[in-house]
Amino acid sequence: MKNNMNQNVLPQRFTRREFLSTGMKVGAAAAFTTHLLPNLKAETPGCYNVLLIIADDLRPLLGCYGHSEMHTPNIDALAARGTLFNRAYCQYPLCNPSRVSMMTGLRPETTGVDANDIGWHEIFPEVLTLPQHFKSQGYHTRSIGKIAHVDKWGDKLSWSVPIWSQETRIDRTTTPSWQALDVEDDELLDGKIASASIKALSQVKNQTFFLAIGFHNPHLPYRVPKKYYDLYDTDTFQDISSINPHSSNDLRDYADIPTGNRRISKMKTVELLHGYAASTSYMDAQVGRVLQHLDTLGLSQNTVIAFTSDHSFHLGEQDNWGKATLFDVALRSPLIVSVPGQQPNRTDALVELVDIFPSLCDLCQLSIPTQVEGFSFVPVIEQPTYPWKTAVFSEIGGKTYSKRSSIRTTRYRYSLWENSKRSELYDYDTDPAESVNIVNQPENRELVAQLNERLHAGWKAALPDITSYVPLPNKLLWDIDNNGIVDIQDLILVSNNFAAPTSQYPKADVNKDGKIDIIDLLLIAAHLGESCIVSAPPTRLSVLPEHVDTISEWLIEARKVDDGSEVFRNGIAKLEALFDTINPAKTALLQNYPNPFNPETWIPYDLAQDAKVDIKIYNLKGETIRELKIGFQNAGSYRSKEMAAYWYGRNAAGEPVASGVYFYSLNTGRAKAIRQMTVVK
Repeated sequence: MKNNMNQNVLPQRFTRREFLSTGMKVGAAAAFTTHLLPNLKAETPGCYNVLLIIADDLRPLLGCYGHSEMHTPNIDALAARGTLFNRAYCQYPLCNPSRVSMMTGLRPETTGVDANDIGWHEIFPEVLTLPQHFKSQGYHTRSIGKIAHVDKWGDKLSWSVPIWSQETRIDRTTTPSWQALDVEDDELLDGKIASASIKALSQVKNQTFFLAIGFHNPHLPYRVPKKYYDLYDTDTFQDISSINPHSSNDLRDYADIPTGNRRISKMKTVELLHGYAASTSYMDAQVGRVLQHLDTLGLSQNTVIAFTSDHSFHLGEQDNWGKATLFDVALRSPLIVSVPGQQPNRTDALVELVDIFPSLCDLCQLSIPTQVEGFSFVPVIEQPTYPWKTAVFSEIGGKTYSKRSSIRTTRYRYSLWENSKRSELYDYDTDPAESVNIVNQPENRELVAQLNERLHAGWKAALPDITSYVPLPNKLLWDIDNNGIVDIQDLILVSNNFAAPTSQYPKADVNKDGKIDIIDLLLIAAHLGESCIVSAPPTRLSVLPEHVDTISEWLIEARKVDDGSEVFRNGIAKLEALFDTINPAKTALLQNYPNPFNPETWIPYDLAQDAKVDIKIYNLKGETIRELKIGFQNAGSYRSKEMAAYWYGRNAAGEPVASGVYFYSLNTGRAKAIRQMTVVK
C-alpha cells in the first residue's frame, strides 16, 4: 500500500554565505539553517505555535534568576524547560517605545517613538509588525491584554480578530500605591486577562496560532488579591537601610505618597517592596493558569513560548523608584524562551528585546523581513556558550528631552548625553550596583575613548560572527533514540519500558509524570515522521510486517485511555495510519471490536495479496444472516476503524439481531477464515 501520511517539507532558507553577503548589508539578521527544529512549513499542520507573554515593569526579580525569596513557581518552571537569558536588555526603558521596538523589530532611533503618547502608525504607517508577518504566513493571530501601550495595534493587518483589552482608569489622587484586596484572581485585570487567554486557546487549538498576552503587573499601583501579600513575611523587606528613594514620576500623585520630590519613608518603602513582590506573584499565578491550559489542550509540545517584560524597574536603587534611566536595573529584562524538545539551559550571552522578532521567525522557520534590526538568538539556545554579541545598545530621550545613548558590554556600561557634556562609565566587575561613575578617572581615558567609538559605531558593529557556527544535532523531545527522526523504533523503546522503575532512555517519560505508559507512547505517535535532519528527503516511515500485532496492542490500550482530547486523537490516528504502510505476511481474520458490541462492530483483517474481499456473518444454525461485500482490496492491513469492515448489527432484512453467539468469515477466493463473536445488548 502506498504511504499516504503527511510528509515534512524543508522550506527554503538562506545559506550562511548568503546571510553574510546580503543580510549584513541591510543590517538585518537573515535566517540561517539550524538543526534545532523539525522541518516544518507554516502553512502545514504541525508547525510551531507561538505564545508570547509580556509583563509590565518586571525586573528579573524571580526565583529562576536566583531570588529564592520570590514566589514565582510558574515562571520558574518555564525556565526549567527552556533557555533563561541572564543578559537581555531593552532598547528604551519606557513602555511604548520598548513595545514598538519589540513588535516592529526596529530600534527606537529608527522608529522615532520616544514617549508613551506617540502612535507608531503616524510615523511608520507601512511598517510590518511581528504579528502581521506571522498572519501573512498563515497563522491565526490574537492579542489579549497590554501588548501595545498606545492602542493603535487593533489593526486588521496584524490581528485575525479584534484585540481583547480592558482599560483601567485610575485616579492617582484617590488611589493608594498598594492594596491587598479581599477578592478572587478573576476580579482583577490580570485574572481577567488569563481567563480571556484560556478561552482564546480553546478556540484556536486546532489552528496554527500566534497568541500575544500582555499582563499589567507588577506595574503600579500594586492592587492584587490579599493571598499574594500573605506569601511574604514583612521581615523579608526590612533590610533596606541603603534605599530611601525620592518620590519619582512613577510614584508621584498616588494618595499615600509624599508630593513633590520628597523622600519616601522607610515604612512606605517596605510597603512598596512588599507590593511589588505580591504583584509579581499574582502575575506569575496567571501565567501558570495559561501554561496549564496549554498543557491540558496538548499544545505545549508544539508551541514556542517566550516570556519577557517591556523593560526593568528601579526599586530604590540610584535614588529612584521607576524606569526611564540608563542603569542596568532599568534596562535588564527577564527573557525566557522555551522550544519543544530543547535541552533546558541558561546563557550569559548579550541579547536585546529587538531580537525577539527575528528569533521567533527563525524558530518557526519563517523568513526574516529585511527591515528588522534585531538578530536571531537561536544559535544561543542551541549552544549557550557560543560567542555572541559584543555589546547591546539602549537609549532614552529624543524629541521630548536630551537624548542619551548607552552601550553595555560584558564588563562595562558607557552612557553619553547628546551634547557630549556628560557621560558615565560603570565597571560591573568592581561595582555591580553602578554606584560610582569612573568616567573621569585618568586611568580610564583610553577605555572611555574605545567605548565612545564603539557606541558611535552602533549595533551593526557588535553583531556576532556566525561563520564558525556549527549547529548541534537536535534532540527532538519525541525522538527517544536521538537518531534524528521520530519513528516506529521510538515507539518500541517506550513500549519496552512500560512500568519499568528506571529506563536507560529518560526521554521515554515524555510527559514527565514519573512513569512510562501508553500516554507517553501516544504523545510520541502524534509526532511520527518529524525529523531534525535538514538535508534529509521527506520522511518515509519504515514499518515491518512483524510490527503489525504490536501496533494493534498499542491501539487497544490507547482506546482504553482515550479522553477525546486533540493529542489523543492525533496519536491514535497516527498509529492507525501505520497500518497503511504494512504488507502483512499472511491473510488473517482478526477479532472484532468493540466486543461485546452494542450496537455496532468493526471487523479487522489482513491481506497478504490483492484480493476480492467478502465477509459473511452466520448464526449458530449456520445460516447466513448478513453479507458484507467489500470488493477488491490491495494487499495491506485493514485494522483501523476507518479501514476495517463495518457491521451495524442488523440482518439482511435490516432487523436488529438478538444477543447471542455468531460467526463471521473472511473469503478472498484463495483463503477463508472463520471467527466467533458474542453479541450482547
